[in-house]
Amino acid sequence: MPSASTGASTIVDASAATAVRTEAAPAPATSTGAAPLDVVPADSRMAPGGPGYRRMSLALFLAGVATFALLYSTQALLPLISGDFGVTASTASWTVSAATGALALFVLPLSALSERFGRRTLMTVSLAIAVAVGLLVPFAPSVGWLVALRAVQGAALAGLPVSAMAYLAEEVRPKALITAIGLFVAGNSVGGMSGRVITGWVAQEWGWRVALGVIGLIAVGCAVAFRLLLPAPKHFKAGSLRPAVLVRTVRGHLANPLLCRLYAIGALFMTVFGAVYTVIGYRLTDAPFSLPQGIIGSIFLVYLVGTVSASTAGKLVARLGRRGALYLAGGTTTAGLLVSLADSLPLILLGLVLITAGFFAGHAVASSSVSHTAKEGRAQASALYQSAYYLGSSAGGTLGAVALHAGGWAGTVALGLLAVLGVVTITVVGSHAARTQRRLVAVHR
Repeated sequence: MPSASTGASTIVDASAATAVRTEAAPAPATSTGAAPLDVVPADSRMAPGGPGYRRMSLALFLAGVATFALLYSTQALLPLISGDFGVTASTASWTVSAATGALALFVLPLSALSERFGRRTLMTVSLAIAVAVGLLVPFAPSVGWLVALRAVQGAALAGLPVSAMAYLAEEVRPKALITAIGLFVAGNSVGGMSGRVITGWVAQEWGWRVALGVIGLIAVGCAVAFRLLLPAPKHFKAGSLRPAVLVRTVRGHLANPLLCRLYAIGALFMTVFGAVYTVIGYRLTDAPFSLPQGIIGSIFLVYLVGTVSASTAGKLVARLGRRGALYLAGGTTTAGLLVSLADSLPLILLGLVLITAGFFAGHAVASSSVSHTAKEGRAQASALYQSAYYLGSSAGGTLGAVALHAGGWAGTVALGLLAVLGVVTITVVGSHAARTQRRLVAVHR
């Protein structure tokens, strides 16, 4: 998210696209038949308006829709699941936390398969397995089975976000990278929103099981369209599956202070987001609001704000820099948390809008920063970010429910404010480190 020193996720330096093949532009022959010596090779990677870019953007947008619709499919339904199985909010929240936690654990191993077998192949297989499990989830006979199936689904989905980031870093020109990643993140927000809205209204009429079945069918359509649309990669180079190579690559990324800061920022932002959206349904079903399930599901329409903020992250970074964009994202999230404390439905909605805008902007900036920073082992760099990000989601969902039980909505807000304070602190430390490094470079010159 942050700029050069905040430590983002899979960052592939635009100028450092050394691992990307380029096609030489045809050079006019001279009178001797030789090509001119000053011919500059053309960049064959995709760019806005160029061949394949629109298909690629739509394919990954749909992949993002399917991923987040499946991953958070039970979140808006937690009060109904609690009532059906007779369990507490903390127990029901594991239907979300198990999926995100499994994704976090499996994202790094699957990133190694991505390096060996290719981004498109792994994304296709991951989405196919997740969709198949999604069609089984509605038939879970107990909350234990539901949590187990959701964990398998999360593990399957782990191959998609990391491979998508690496695919974009390799196939898209550096200047268009933040915009392309922003569109993928926007697809995530649309998936998260549509999954919750659809499940809310369907569950109100036919129950949560039918609602989950509908999400599974939607994901099937997205998965098929994704596979048909995504252009074959032209710049992928297969890596090694040897454990020693993976360990060495991961160790190198973890030794990079910038990447580590970005990983922590992604985890903290997602802790806020996971906590708020896991328990908001419980707050709105209780007095004084007592809203029906369909209306609660519609609350997630505020995800559209995230779609806009994520897709415009590139412009935000161009104007404020990455660190400035992170400060703005953190400030916006903080304002939203504080506003949501009011016992007024319009103010709660405004708070959710601000939280959503701040989170998605911060996530888009951080994840693109990782891609811009990593010079090699891009899939592993992205995997580490995704792992931290979804561990934050899992922790946020569980801790948010615990905080709600202990201190009501104010407890959940307090948890969110602590996480945002962590984001700001890390960004300040990154800014100081960047200034120190610049001074040292100036002295040595």
